[in-house]
Amino acid sequence: MHTITVNASGKYDVIIGNGLLSKAGELVKNAVSTERFAVITDDNVSPLYFDVVSNSLKEQGFEVFHFVFPHGESSKSHETLIKIYGFLAENHLTRTDCIIALGGGVTGDMAGYAAATYLRGMDYVQIPTSLLAQVDSSVGGKTAIDIPEGKNLVGAFKQPRLVICDIDALSTLPRDFLIDGMGEVVKYGMIKSAELFEILMNHTIDDINEVMEDVICRCVTIKRDVVEADEFDVGERMLLNFGHTLGHSIEQYYNYVGISHGRAVAVGMEMITALAAKRGLCDPSLSQRLSDCLERYSLKITIEPKPNELGNACFNDKKRAGSSIRVIICSDVGCSSPVKMSIDEFTEFISQE
Repeated sequence: MHTITVNASGKYDVIIGNGLLSKAGELVKNAVSTERFAVITDDNVSPLYFDVVSNSLKEQGFEVFHFVFPHGESSKSHETLIKIYGFLAENHLTRTDCIIALGGGVTGDMAGYAAATYLRGMDYVQIPTSLLAQVDSSVGGKTAIDIPEGKNLVGAFKQPRLVICDIDALSTLPRDFLIDGMGEVVKYGMIKSAELFEILMNHTIDDINEVMEDVICRCVTIKRDVVEADEFDVGERMLLNFGHTLGHSIEQYYNYVGISHGRAVAVGMEMITALAAKRGLCDPSLSQRLSDCLERYSLKITIEPKPNELGNACFNDKKRAGSSIRVIICSDVGCSSPVKMSIDEFTEFISQE
């Protein structure tokens, strides 16, 4: 078991290891002062893990409430959020109580946003059960929901009180979910760690589980360092959005049902790196190295839209500031930086043949 401490506006631990779901009650007892927990989860995760988490909480004397919503990105909406608020109110949850987000990235984002806004703020704990959530979305305090005009456009910064990453939960993931999470893992290697990228190049989707704990710890450590340096996303934290500006636009193009987040990010990384190579912002060999890595994790896919067809959606990206947008470019593996472009420059950039 590994513990990585995040020193943000709120200090908290990210605990990574095996068999942690059955110890959830004991772990949260050391992190929060409350008597009642509202466990928010989806209809895929609830049958798998709610009982073990609930029983662990009850063994420690906690009262447990349970809210389940339909799985999928389409549920990350105002409609579901209002239902969560209603559930909290009907059960008389107060600011001294705590929300637990049990599930993947959608659950964590939405439950976290509910915690940030209900009664102007409640404590919450992240228990991510997908690889994508364990390596990325559960850490750092970004919470959000989607609106028709774009992904994660309504949200708040709200740091959790604790993050519990049980690696055993990944064993029940369908292969597609493992592949999806690897999109974010590759991102971390590209932006900050040539060593992690090399580990990925020495494995494939079929044997990455052999080093999964090490991979998760490396990703969380990178994110911890970035969040501590720039909690509110005005500088270095932008690097975490490598591949996301186009990736989010791809998800929107497919109405959030045609392509998963990690795959969209992978396509976004590949597109932006190929464009950067054409403009001389990175070595041409980098595009091929990234492509080879994505191939190893079944992340090489073909999509309908070309980069220039995604531009309008990109202009709602959170990295836009006024009449400019910051595009994350990797000059080499492990080396990344935000490149400021005007809207016209970005339009020309993504229109290169």
